[in-house]
Amino acid sequence: MLLKNKRAVVTGAANGIGKAIAEVFLDQGAQVIGLDIAPAETGREGLTLLRADLARPEDCRRAVEEITARWDRVDILVNCAGITRDAMTWRMTEDQWDQVLALDLKAVWDLTRRIGPLMRKEQAGSIINISSAVGLFGNIGQANYAAAKAGLIGMTKTWAKEFSLGGSAVRVNAIAPGWTMTDMMKTVPEALLEQFRSQTMLGRLADPADIANAALFLASDLSGYITGQVLQVDGGLRM
Repeated sequence: MLLKNKRAVVTGAANGIGKAIAEVFLDQGAQVIGLDIAPAETGREGLTLLRADLARPEDCRRAVEEITARWDRVDILVNCAGITRDAMTWRMTEDQWDQVLALDLKAVWDLTRRIGPLMRKEQAGSIINISSAVGLFGNIGQANYAAAKAGLIGMTKTWAKEFSLGGSAVRVNAIAPGWTMTDMMKTVPEALLEQFRSQTMLGRLADPADIANAALFLASDLSGYITGQVLQVDGGLRM
C-alpha cells in the first residue's frame, strides 16, 4: 500500500490515463478526488469525482474550495486533463489554439498555483504533470498540443525549484507518455496503429496502466529524492 492514507487530486480522472491513475492510487490506499468535465459518477470507494471545466478559472477556484472543504491537506496532485484540436499550422484556427492552451497549459498553472501552496504549508507533497512525447519531439499537425506539453515541462522544472524553497520537500516531476491505447486511440485505423507500434523499440503501444504505474512511482516515497525530472514512458519511441 504505497499510498496508504495519502490524499490525491487527479484531473481528467473520468477517462483514459487519468482514470487509470486514479484507480491505481485507490488500489494503493489513497483517497482520490477526480476533477473532470465528464459526468461525476463513480462506484469506487474512496473516489469522489467532481465536475469541473478547469479551463474556466471560476470552475478551478470552486473545485479547490470543494477539495479544501473535504480535506485539510493534499499530498498528491496529478495534472492529467487535456484535449487535442489537431490541424496543420497554416490551417489551425485561433480557437483551436486557444482551446488546447487553455486546458492543457493554463489550467495546469491555475490549479497548481492554488494547490501547491497547500503542499508547501505541509512541507511535503508530489506534483505530477502529464506531458507527452509530442512535447519533447513535436508532431505534424499538433503545434498547439506540442506547445502546451512542452510548456508543462518548463513549468515542471520551474516549480521543482520554486516549491522546494525554504527546505520544503514538495517534489514536481513530469511524465511524457508515448502512443497510449486510450478510447480515443481505439478509433484510429489498424494500419496507423501498426505504424505507431513500429516506431517503438518495444513494438507495442502503451496501456494506460503503464502510465499509471509511473505516476504511482512518482507519487510514492519510492521517488522521494527525485524532482524536476521528465520520465519518458514511451516504449523507446523513435519519432
